[in-house]
Amino acid sequence: MHRRRYPTDTTDAEWALIERLLPVPACETLAGGRPEKHPRREIVDAIRYVVDTGCKWRSLPADFPPWRTVWGFMARWAAAGIVGHIRDDLASRIRRTMGKGPRAVATVIDSQSVKAAETVSRSTRGYDAGKKINGLKRHLVVDTRGLPLMVMVTPASLSDRDAAKEILFRLRLTHPEITIVWADSAYAGKLVTWAKDRLNLTIKPVSRPKDTSGFVILPRRWVVERSIAWMMHARRHARDYERLIQHSETLITWAAITLMTRRLTRGTTTPDQPRGA
Repeated sequence: MHRRRYPTDTTDAEWALIERLLPVPACETLAGGRPEKHPRREIVDAIRYVVDTGCKWRSLPADFPPWRTVWGFMARWAAAGIVGHIRDDLASRIRRTMGKGPRAVATVIDSQSVKAAETVSRSTRGYDAGKKINGLKRHLVVDTRGLPLMVMVTPASLSDRDAAKEILFRLRLTHPEITIVWADSAYAGKLVTWAKDRLNLTIKPVSRPKDTSGFVILPRRWVVERSIAWMMHARRHARDYERLIQHSETLITWAAITLMTRRLTRGTTTPDQPRGA
């Protein structure tokens, strides 16, 4: 029986959701291959541990598989599109439980600038003059329920309008059913016309009401801001540490996957077992 050692470990119900979405091990394919030495559940638990606690890869506790093995699986699954597939499948499941269609047609986009650690190279980081942050910028697209559809990381110096062209292009390729994107005023202007002409997407900017001061909840926009706050519960994302931008995107997606598996299995989890039980 699998014993949970840390709060970040998957429950049996969570693992049942994830396991079926992972690729078939090479040893079980016609081409053949060496059997995997470590159970995949321990690999997933280790990735979730790093994301939630923010520890260094080299500082993984000894009761997990070696950190190089865990990092290797994380990188390979990301490159093969497995992590994105898991995210999309879980989001579709949640939408169905809410009585919605499995695919969203309306979305919300926003960005967040975060400081980068010294491990992030100068070639992938930039300075956001508006936020006065030297680091990276995370661009997130969610549906109207806050479920993530796309994440992209760029240097913080890249404007939201310029980055939006790339992320909306990716969004159109992977989610052709989407018709409308809600955004803040930073995405207004020529981008609206470009998205309509090139991608057949309608961008609707939501501006702050005039003559208001202090904190104001804005229609539509609060949904993506809440999703960004959810991601920040994972300590790995308080600052960016990844040398490669694609790995930053992957670990942000893993934070979203953890949130969604917990949401789908709420009420079916079992109490944590103490070590040695």
